Amino acid sequence: MSSQILQLAAQLANPRGLHPTQQWLTAFMSTQKTTTPIPALTQTALFRLLSSDITTSLSTDAVYCLPANVHDVNIKERRLQGPIVVQLVDIEDMSKSRWEQVEAIEALERGEGTKGREIIRVTATDEDDESGTNVSKGGGPHKLSLQDSRGTIVYGMELKDIQGVGLGMSIGCKMVLRNAAVARGMVLMEPANTTILGGKIEALHKAWKENRKTELKAAIEASERNG
Repeated sequence: MSSQILQLAAQLANPRGLHPTQQWLTAFMSTQKTTTPIPALTQTALFRLLSSDITTSLSTDAVYCLPANVHDVNIKERRLQGPIVVQLVDIEDMSKSRWEQVEAIEALERGEGTKGREIIRVTATDEDDESGTNVSKGGGPHKLSLQDSRGTIVYGMELKDIQGVGLGMSIGCKMVLRNAAVARGMVLMEPANTTILGGKIEALHKAWKENRKTELKAAIEASERNG
């Protein structure tokens, strides 16, 4: 492995917690000029990693992944030392009914957010879109479905308000877990143990937006029929 690749790997690992595979690093470097400074390479690599599916770009070494038995409800509590990078695959606002979540999604589609009970117009910038954190707060706590580089998916619950977590998050947004508690198969998330890196997987985000509202409405109809 070249010294340039080693330097790049070090920059991505500390403090971001990103550990790309050697194959990804080699492929990335093959598209860059050898004279490009490391800081510029790091920024370009970071942008591409945050836009990637981590199951194809990041290391699957056990130390960087969720435990295989992370879902075991018989384990009362344990700690994930980390850093473990995960990507968002689903999110739900636990403070809102299904109808309220449908209304919140439709508000975001119209470019509106909430400030307390007041509806405000939110203009998404290119930077917001790329970061994956064009988020309207005011709800929560949020329940998130998180996926690691091995493809393991676990639920995370927002115990305290985390800046950047909300229904406006992009699917594929990357987060780093450090010293997070797992209680009976649920990751307990708070600002002290969760860092939002941002990012977006365009195809997954588009599919989620198209399907989420339909799924919520179907659940509402099913509940009404059974109720």
